[in-house]
Amino acid sequence: MKILIVTDAWEPQVNGVVRTLKSTRRELEAMGHTVELLTPLEFRTVPCPTYPEIRLSLLPGRAVAERIRAFAPDALHIATEGPLGMAARRHALRSKVPFTTAYHTRFPEYVQARFGIPLAWTYRFLSWFHGPARAVMAPTPVVLDDLRRYGIGHAVLWSRGVDLDVFTAQRANVLNTAHPIFLYVGRVAVEKNVEAFLALDLPGSKWVVGDGPALASLRARYPGANYLGVLSQPELAKVYASADVFVFPSRTDTFGLVLLEALASGLPVAAYPVTGPIDVLGESRAGVMHEDLREACLEALRIDRATARAHAELFSWRAATEQFLSHLRPLAAAHGGATASRQPQDHVENAAAIRTASLQGETGSGANAGRSEH
Repeated sequence: MKILIVTDAWEPQVNGVVRTLKSTRRELEAMGHTVELLTPLEFRTVPCPTYPEIRLSLLPGRAVAERIRAFAPDALHIATEGPLGMAARRHALRSKVPFTTAYHTRFPEYVQARFGIPLAWTYRFLSWFHGPARAVMAPTPVVLDDLRRYGIGHAVLWSRGVDLDVFTAQRANVLNTAHPIFLYVGRVAVEKNVEAFLALDLPGSKWVVGDGPALASLRARYPGANYLGVLSQPELAKVYASADVFVFPSRTDTFGLVLLEALASGLPVAAYPVTGPIDVLGESRAGVMHEDLREACLEALRIDRATARAHAELFSWRAATEQFLSHLRPLAAAHGGATASRQPQDHVENAAAIRTASLQGETGSGANAGRSEH
């Protein structure tokens, strides 16, 4: 099957959306599909206000339409709601090309945190944008519930994975500070709530890995912490392996791929009991969720690293990509193109079904806790 993925999030950004799309493309190609990505690298761009590393494509409408026509995909997937996503959506509607979309990040919550715009306003835009899609792919059952609560009723589950060969329970000691070492990895921005971690009274030392608009102010306010910039995956794997607890202070993430990376590296997690940690950790003993983040950090020190690694092994990119592909299959027939050949009913596809059922079961009691934060 020929699959075109349109995304406003791409290199040089380093975030969960970009990692998800790269991993999904890799797995789709390994399955024998032809995949092209339409990204801002093909267009003139300007920096996004307050997020300069995010590039916004200028007047991409005609070029996007030409690319879609030239590639003639069997399946069109629009990954983001930015200028490229808008242009692809407009062309698809005018040309009666069916498409799917994705909801990767809790955009309304981010906008509210940064600008004070009410959640209902931004969800109204999302309902308009995603309304014509054949399916809206979201990473967790709790996020599916959020979307449906705001009128987006055709949302489906597309879980996430982790590269278990890169992130391993290796021996490393690249963080030469006092133990226990508490680690945060991710974007350093107000919506990530990093200050909640840095303000904690904890023994040992703290490390922050990543970049973002809040980094300079946090370094000035918390000079006792240690800071690293953006790292490659092999470098990051060694950092995870050198720490004692991974601290995830965000209350707004839809999933949090860094949670899986940390767990795969044998690093227990401390987090709030909200969407993201609830869906990744579930009822496992691989981390501690508590409204007192300090208490969660201290309790997580008692978790065996083998327990964290074992839980991460439940997630694979192949299983997640099987989910993604299953939502695309109806589009080829609707578009009049060649229908993709069915992959064998092997253990990979069974893993996707098992993981879906597991997530739905694990989050049944946690959904209200996740929603109560917003």
